[in-house]
Amino acid sequence: MSFSEVRQYEWGDDVRNIDWNVTARTGEPHVKMFEEERELTVMLLVDVSGSSFFGTTGQFKQDILTEICAVLAFSADSNNDKVGLLLFAEQPLLFIPPKKDRQHTLRLLRELLSVQPSERGTDLSAALKYTRNILKKRSVCFILSDFEAPNWDKALRVLARRHDCIGLHCWDPRERTLPDVGLVRLRDPETGRQIWADTTDPRLRRDYTVQFDARRSQAEAVFHKAGADFLSLPTTDSYIHALLRFFEHRAGANP
Repeated sequence: MSFSEVRQYEWGDDVRNIDWNVTARTGEPHVKMFEEERELTVMLLVDVSGSSFFGTTGQFKQDILTEICAVLAFSADSNNDKVGLLLFAEQPLLFIPPKKDRQHTLRLLRELLSVQPSERGTDLSAALKYTRNILKKRSVCFILSDFEAPNWDKALRVLARRHDCIGLHCWDPRERTLPDVGLVRLRDPETGRQIWADTTDPRLRRDYTVQFDARRSQAEAVFHKAGADFLSLPTTDSYIHALLRFFEHRAGANP
């Protein structure tokens, strides 16, 4: 609730809302009036670690995340809501406090388009803790990442107690399925570690898919356990349709 105005006291008003300063000044009892706050604060937490700069479909995952952020930011702007941004990798890299106006929204997108982090790893837990400490008002927190990071479940639970958290999991098809192309060298974009893999081995390809599905299911389970929502978005699908279905479902579940 937010303060709206002061008016004269009427029989039945809650005496706890009496404005004693105005009452003393006018000699007549006055009470404070409040109205429900409808303005939302939207916070975009965006993973810009090494694994986000990967793509085999014509776009990096980072490109897709930027487009999704643009949709969310302009939607918040059109609803007269505040929107802020946190870019993170091994640590929080850039925080832009929530604000509402078109120039502010364009600045957020410029930062996303121009980011070139020197850090390659991911510390999602640090980003969630930073957000918890910096946001004082209840917000809608969109966490955009591939969630390839350890030990962030506790930090999410704590953040979700106060804020409405939504995980947007972006992934490239080659992160789930290995093609049969013979002997290839694979490199971890965050650690730089390289290994040789024989992709003609069907068991290797099967295990590769099973491990990806297990990590995705684990991330989703962490969100649900925290009372938060989770949406998985492959780079080959239309994120617009997926987002529309997702928010229609949320609206139906919370009329």
